[in-house]
Amino acid sequence: MRLATLLLCFAAPALSQPAADIVILGEVHDNPDAHLGQAAVLEELQPTAVVFEMLTAEEADKADADRTRIEAAWEASGWPDYPIYAPLFDPLDEARIIGAAAPRDSVKTVYSDGAATVFGPDATLYGLDAPLAQEEQATREAMQFAAHCEAMPLDMMGGMVAVQRYRDAVFARAALEALEAYGPPVAVIAGNGHARTDWGIPAMIARAAPQVTTHAIGFVESQTDIPFDETRIVPPADRDDPCATLNNQ
Repeated sequence: MRLATLLLCFAAPALSQPAADIVILGEVHDNPDAHLGQAAVLEELQPTAVVFEMLTAEEADKADADRTRIEAAWEASGWPDYPIYAPLFDPLDEARIIGAAAPRDSVKTVYSDGAATVFGPDATLYGLDAPLAQEEQATREAMQFAAHCEAMPLDMMGGMVAVQRYRDAVFARAALEALEAYGPPVAVIAGNGHARTDWGIPAMIARAAPQVTTHAIGFVESQTDIPFDETRIVPPADRDDPCATLNNQ
């Protein structure tokens, strides 16, 4: 194990006590050190349930019922690199595994029918029935444009923002349902964009259930302006430029 990993696992600052009802652990998906950091928090937190962005409810149910099927459930999800995510499951013990990945068909329908229609009766509770402020909408569209390597038309980014809002609401609802079913603390594993406190999962929870406390930790590779309750910097992953292939076409 690398020195940086050892320092991350054993010298990371402890969570403030008492723990929040729901702790959101952001990540850079392909960074092994981010997942080791999340695992260290889970070990300390000892959550009653862990909500995963990456697993559907059906996949998570299979993994939860038989922990020997976790890797198979992960592979069925389509997410790569189970080995770098495996440390997240080591400290779970009796914690329930909850899947919150929105079905692909539902995500596609958001583009045509809107997030509120696809989400269902509780859409108002999460603010999905109301448009974003113009400045926030423009900011989020620009971020999506950059995240997609500026390879897609800018006018398609409104749909991307709607999907992001829908997914944040789905994750928040799953976390609140887990909290009601199993009690605190509940952990959520999701990308850093979902963990941000201004408009991600914490904001959705604050809107839908203001009495519930949250704490969002972003595991990032450098200093960032993304708002979290706590930011932990991990060594950058070794990766190719994800936009290189698109930019060379």
